Amino acid sequence: MTGLHERHLAVSPAWLALYYRHPLELTHGEGRHVWDADGNRYLDFFGGILTTMTAHALPEVTKAVSEQAGRLIHSSTLYLNRPMVELAERIATLSGIPDARVFFTTSGTEANDTALLLATAYRGSNQILAMRNSYHGRSFSAVSITGNTSWSPTSLSPLQTLYVHGGVRSRGPYAELSDEHFIKACVADLEDLLGHTRNPAALIAEPVQGVGGFTAPPDGLYAAFREVLDRRGILWISDEVQTGWGRTGDHFWGWQAHAASGPPDILTFAKGIGNGMSIGGVVARADVMNCLDANSISTFGGSPVTMAAGLANLSYLLEHDLQGNARRVGGLLIERLRAVGASSPAVREVRGRGLMIGIELVKPGTDEAAPEAAAAVLEAARAGGLLIGKGGGHDTSVLRIAPPLSLTVAEAEEGAEILGEALHAAT
Repeated sequence: MTGLHERHLAVSPAWLALYYRHPLELTHGEGRHVWDADGNRYLDFFGGILTTMTAHALPEVTKAVSEQAGRLIHSSTLYLNRPMVELAERIATLSGIPDARVFFTTSGTEANDTALLLATAYRGSNQILAMRNSYHGRSFSAVSITGNTSWSPTSLSPLQTLYVHGGVRSRGPYAELSDEHFIKACVADLEDLLGHTRNPAALIAEPVQGVGGFTAPPDGLYAAFREVLDRRGILWISDEVQTGWGRTGDHFWGWQAHAASGPPDILTFAKGIGNGMSIGGVVARADVMNCLDANSISTFGGSPVTMAAGLANLSYLLEHDLQGNARRVGGLLIERLRAVGASSPAVREVRGRGLMIGIELVKPGTDEAAPEAAAAVLEAARAGGLLIGKGGGHDTSVLRIAPPLSLTVAEAEEGAEILGEALHAAT
């Protein structure tokens, strides 16, 4: 155990997890690579939990942060803030929500917490519909709508949460159905559930479940749900903390895979927009955003420095068509990983979209989750010079792959080769 690890254990909560038997201290990064304190270089296929969206040490972002910090670091929302207004204008336009208003927070958890506040206040209800296997953050309200017990440490809640089926396509009672019949069965489940409720405020859903193991329903499920919700005035909150900004390749936002329903009533975002700086936020149509009848500010949300970073990062992403790159390079990467998975009896499924890919591991010859195998592959990949993540609602048995969106074809090939060797060595 290193000295820094010992010091970490002495002052940190016991539940603050670290990856690896011998945890890494990362010291610097560049592009799609990072280095540890011993000088080892790694290809980064996790980006600080999908947060380093464009690249490590992106010059455009670094320059924007440095220049803004040299002028003014902090002011709060009590003063006009030009970078905040400029970023809000761009996000409002990109969101697709008509007459949109944007409120900035410092994290995805805080963004979802704000969305819940808006929805419950607007509808006068503390009932929330959420998806099974979901994850929405670590605040008291966010864990209470998280449908994944591994990440929900208490059953106490300010909300009454009712869980809907549909976020996991390949497991559960409807797994063997065709996509069309899967959607119909999930809609029937939702309608039946609503027949036993009073007045739900909103459905909150990740278009692709992140911590849950990069699972997703068939395209169109949330459009079908929306038809049911609209009849009762129930709001739809799309949690885009992990799926936003073009990561899925096919779409800029995850909700657009269900575009027949139009945009959500409320959209939450975070992670990638700041490329490592603390930015989260909520977009909602004006009547929903303005429904609160009490004063509110944000001390740190919309910080001039983080907003400058977000503007520079978003400009780089759009100007270099990183969504298109995620589609092209992600398509190649998932093809390579499926070829690798086909030769490993421990791989149940390789799934994903763009540069958001999950590899679900099981005990060979069974459908039983294999968290020990996932941990072993994580270690073997690190030994080979590759950093990946893990998650999943079935005992953390899914390898999570989400590199920066500027990933090159050569790096995708290299990462797939390392991961293939790690799978065969560890399973």
